[in-house]
Amino acid sequence: MTQPTQDLIRGAQVAMSRLADRNTPFIFNEWYVAAFSDEVGRFLLKRTLLGKRVILYRTEAGTPVVMDDRCVHRSYPLSAGQLDGDTVVCGYHGLRDDQSGDCIEAPAVAKCPKNIGVRTYPLAERGPVIWIWMGDPALADQSRIPALPWMLDSAWAGAKGYYDLKSSYVYLHENLLDTSHLSYMHANTIGSPDYVKAPTTSEMGEGRFALVRTVSPTRLPPVWAKPTGLEGVSTASRIVRNEFLSPALYEVTTRLYDSALAEDQRPEYLIKVAHMATPATHNTTHYFIYLGRDFAQDDAAATEFMATNFFKAFDEDVAGLSLLEEVIAEQGEDLYEISIASDALGVAMRRYLKSRADQEATANASPSAAAGAGRPQVVMMRQE
Repeated sequence: MTQPTQDLIRGAQVAMSRLADRNTPFIFNEWYVAAFSDEVGRFLLKRTLLGKRVILYRTEAGTPVVMDDRCVHRSYPLSAGQLDGDTVVCGYHGLRDDQSGDCIEAPAVAKCPKNIGVRTYPLAERGPVIWIWMGDPALADQSRIPALPWMLDSAWAGAKGYYDLKSSYVYLHENLLDTSHLSYMHANTIGSPDYVKAPTTSEMGEGRFALVRTVSPTRLPPVWAKPTGLEGVSTASRIVRNEFLSPALYEVTTRLYDSALAEDQRPEYLIKVAHMATPATHNTTHYFIYLGRDFAQDDAAATEFMATNFFKAFDEDVAGLSLLEEVIAEQGEDLYEISIASDALGVAMRRYLKSRADQEATANASPSAAAGAGRPQVVMMRQE
């Protein structure tokens, strides 16, 4: 084997230019998770979402509110002010903004000027998460929020967690879609030696990319085997569907059973994980995770065991992606990566992200800009 030739490197760089990466513009016309519901209360929560500084809080009636974290008067951060009733008072000159973002008081003048309010954004609370739309408000159709009925179902037990991921959300989605890494990065947690070579099928549609991997027969890692009672069983089946649903959401569905038992006699165990990625900056991501199961719902020990061990695996992803980000940043313009056949689904997903981002950036560009465009932590919980 030899190192890549210069022609191969140049070809790889051309191919990479068609894929979303850490430099790709954000896709604003999409619903993203702004926070877990229990993070937002009667205080000003400061957060950066899609490169924009915002604050979140709840009104006295419990309605979540989000607005830019900047007073338009002298750019003082509203997060350094205070919440007074349902209004936010700037800590610099006392200008007061109501929950719709309108400035209703400027103490230094007798009459409050008009048109000096703060931008707010559409929100939608769905079970344990609060979704935000940061694009064109006229397009904020709540029917486009991904349906995750199992997260709202009291028949499912769950656990949730959050990471301040030091990597681009693009690489997180690729990591989740390319499950061949489980046999290596997760060898001691959720992976197994036979996982990487198990047969797969893939699905591609507009904005939806899925990989189904069938590992059977197999011995399940303890995180699966212990709570299902399949410890020591060499005939277990592990059917995993990994699916990119939107730039903000990736869902994993795992079905477990003993393949030695007849289909009508074997118990089946279903586990789902929602991986919710919201870019903070181009190389940092708010990584929200919700883990659910449809068995042993009242077993607190099973909840703790599964959450603890699952999040050990997620720790490995976070650490690995942070290392990846460091290396990519250091390479700069010399960076090249060579894809292989098993990368087809991830490559298609990254092309989709870039296409969405480019289309939106072009649509939002001014006429003059468009004319020149062609020039050279873990919390355990149970749903009630």
